[in-house]
Amino acid sequence: MTSDAAEFAEFVAEHGDGLLRFARSLTGDRHRAEDLVQSALARTYARWPSVRRRDPLAYVRRAVVNGRISGWRRRSSTDVLGAVPDLPAPDRPDDDVVERLRMRAALAALPTRQRAVLVLRYLLDVPDGEIAAALGTSEATVRSQAHRGLAKLRARLGEAAAPAGTAVSPAGRAAANPSGRPSVGLGGR
Repeated sequence: MTSDAAEFAEFVAEHGDGLLRFARSLTGDRHRAEDLVQSALARTYARWPSVRRRDPLAYVRRAVVNGRISGWRRRSSTDVLGAVPDLPAPDRPDDDVVERLRMRAALAALPTRQRAVLVLRYLLDVPDGEIAAALGTSEATVRSQAHRGLAKLRARLGEAAAPAGTAVSPAGRAAANPSGRPSVGLGGR
């Protein structure tokens, strides 16, 4: 194996699982995510000598996002996204399952770019500059997409913020939160 091939294999071994989780959060389907990552890695390998000198992880993430957007344009807009994967967390109590499912459904309803920004920023803890490089946009656009995505998540999660089995009327929500802004969110940066 040449040094380039060995270095690329090491890169895939180190980042492959994270890239797969990222792609699955964009597609909602394990098989599509695997295909997306495989094609992004194949394109990356073809350009590995020049890519490795810069930021190869950002390059592959951008290839995954671009592949998802291209696939989205080719397919019907009626595709239904599945659940967003999560890292295994055996220490979480069972009560968190409902919250995670609500968050996954709300995240899956976002547009692709906003979802990509939120996944990179909050789930993978990638700085705005790297997200901008991965998506081929400016840091201001990343912040704008994050702001809009969070607003949509808060609105969606705020609608279902009442405990299970409790009916809350719109007037009751307004009385509980006079500002009218949803009180549920991911937290700020």
